[in-house]
Amino acid sequence: MNDESVNAPLPPAGDAAPAAPAPAPVPAPAAADGASAPAAEGAVPAEGAASDAAAAEASAAAPAGGARRPNRRGRGRGGRPDAAGTAVPAAGAPASGVPGAARRHHPLLDQLAQWHPRLFGAQPLPLKRGIFHDLLAAHAEIDKDALKTALALHTRSTRYLTAVASGQPRHDLAGARVEAMAPEHVHHALLEVFRRRRPRDGEDLQEKLRRRIAQAYEASGLTREAYDLLVRGRDERANALLDEAFAEVAERDARAEALLRAFEASGATPEHFADMYGMDRRQVTQQLARARRLRAPAEPAAEAAAADKAPAAQATAGTTPGTDTYANADMPAAPQD
Repeated sequence: MNDESVNAPLPPAGDAAPAAPAPAPVPAPAAADGASAPAAEGAVPAEGAASDAAAAEASAAAPAGGARRPNRRGRGRGGRPDAAGTAVPAAGAPASGVPGAARRHHPLLDQLAQWHPRLFGAQPLPLKRGIFHDLLAAHAEIDKDALKTALALHTRSTRYLTAVASGQPRHDLAGARVEAMAPEHVHHALLEVFRRRRPRDGEDLQEKLRRRIAQAYEASGLTREAYDLLVRGRDERANALLDEAFAEVAERDARAEALLRAFEASGATPEHFADMYGMDRRQVTQQLARARRLRAPAEPAAEAAAADKAPAAQATAGTTPGTDTYANADMPAAPQD
């Protein structure tokens, strides 16, 4: 996904398409984290994108349905995670205000890690849909309510969401890949993971997040319109970064197309062409391959799939952040204390 030739010099190309300027970065306030340490100043995005993260990931380990009305203590019923995760305070609220915050660990997760180390170990893998019922069928001794609570904690964890954000496919109990990770799930997990991060000295998290969004967009194989339809949410800070990522990719595409036109006009081999302009041969090869891919016709099936997913993605927006709703869709409601 990384394009090593983004900043490579280009030969003259009079009709190269100009790249659209990226909008100025939009700072975001610190946000509370319902499953890890609080986010730092400048982390992006906050409340709205976190809701989309829940929509993308909670259904693999939580039942479908709306969030419960909080009780007098401000917690979900009995303090348990609700259908889409746990209640999380608004952006800017301290993480200490979250009941049973982030450090919670369910003992069943240790047992699951022993049974299925690839899924629940130190570097977990994204879970397939219906994993809740698969686990119950494989381990009859598991208590349903305990499993629901354990999976809800697991799929809200930063480690798990980082795996989702990397674009890894979903896996079954045997650790086998069973389906690709949906682009919108990757995008929303990225937003949530970066929201939780604390920047190191001089680190620009927004810059890193924009690059990751651009990489995820390119990896999806979708057009800008189809990808936008799937991932754009209500958080304006997140949407601004998305637009910047689109502009970044468009600029790279324009540079690759200009390079390809100049190469075709030269009649030279890629090696000779690179030497003519003092460019790295490997970078030239990558850029030419990129431009040729852009010229290939788009896959109608990919566009149709994106259009089909969009209504479902929009319908799940507004749920609690940092939970894999996709993996938890078939789980029963949590018991009351």
